[in-house]
Amino acid sequence: MTTQESIFEIFSEEALAGVAYKNKSLKRAIIDHLDQAGNSTITDLTFALNISVPKTTSLINELISDGIVKDYGKDDSKGGRRASMYGLVAECGFFIGVDIKNFYVNLGLLNFKKELVSSEMRVPFTMANTQESFHHLIQIILDFINNVTVDKKKIFAACLNLSGRINSEKGYSYSYFHFHEEPLSQIVEKAIGIKTFVENDSRAMAYGEFYHGSVHDEKNVLFLNLDYGIGLGIMIDGKVYRGKSGFSGELGHIPIFANELICHCGKKGCLETEASGKALIQMFKERIEQGHTSSLLQDKKMPENLRLSDIIQATMSEDVLSIELIAELGEKIGRGIAVLINLFNPELVIIGGTLAETGDYIRLPIRSALNKYSLSLVNNDTQLRMSKLHEMAGIIGGCLIARHNLLSFNK
Repeated sequence: MTTQESIFEIFSEEALAGVAYKNKSLKRAIIDHLDQAGNSTITDLTFALNISVPKTTSLINELISDGIVKDYGKDDSKGGRRASMYGLVAECGFFIGVDIKNFYVNLGLLNFKKELVSSEMRVPFTMANTQESFHHLIQIILDFINNVTVDKKKIFAACLNLSGRINSEKGYSYSYFHFHEEPLSQIVEKAIGIKTFVENDSRAMAYGEFYHGSVHDEKNVLFLNLDYGIGLGIMIDGKVYRGKSGFSGELGHIPIFANELICHCGKKGCLETEASGKALIQMFKERIEQGHTSSLLQDKKMPENLRLSDIIQATMSEDVLSIELIAELGEKIGRGIAVLINLFNPELVIIGGTLAETGDYIRLPIRSALNKYSLSLVNNDTQLRMSKLHEMAGIIGGCLIARHNLLSFNK
């Protein structure tokens, strides 16, 4: 039996009787403990699982034979007989995260111990709801798989992060690549030959930040993905909240403004119409038409394909117009976050996504707006932090979701 087959057998809910079922449950508990606590001694495991030392030793030896656990040597304690430390085998399995942006794709490979071992950032790609765009995406993923220096048979699962409405449980995307009745996850799985899951990009970024980034001991956390649109990842009582159909977090479509601007969702007055990356580009163009100047102008003309990254780079280079527009945007985003704080009373709000690259230029206006628009008693209990993982949040989150879903999928 291969290592992959052993893992699947341990985490499957296939009916087994008596001792066989109990042993499988205990193996699963050992893997879960090592996953959470890291390398442990037989004594640690015996105490955590409330079973005998001989039983723990027997199960550990079986997991070593399966290639899932290994002896990492003696611990560093002083005095007495030093015990062996056992932990998961990092190379026993790998997981891929694919974070899809408007104009590029980020990809990462995570080992079984949740360590990022390979990544490829900003692979050129144009996001469009077309077959051509989809085929290009598949080729990018296949190229990444072919280039990684691990046994391809040990890549257990992948997760695609897409913007818009995603039902991750059923594998459907309702915003992009919905060409067939078959779930997108199954279509991609057939194309790349690896078990595939799909997830909303903001939620995947939040997942990465929750478990590997800015979150410490907080259990109730909101993650803002500020990009061309505005997304939200929600953690309640330490668990990611997806909603009944997986559509939670559509902060950008809360009707905050009394304007006549039509959002891409078809409604008027959505937060995204005045506080998103798309809105920022439109605001920039309007200001230039009104006679304002900027370092982005080329021979006094607007760049042909102005992108969000251009304005962000100009902001960091102290372009006055860009700084002013980012501040206006931050104030409006702060109004939206104030609504969330009043509703959720979270311990922590994390600002992430492309616009977060502007740092204090956007953070300070957001903080000011929170003080202005949220209830002070509620606001005082909420910390505001910038993303720690930055662009890595999406691929790390995607990898972790692929890993979690694969083990849960077989339960």
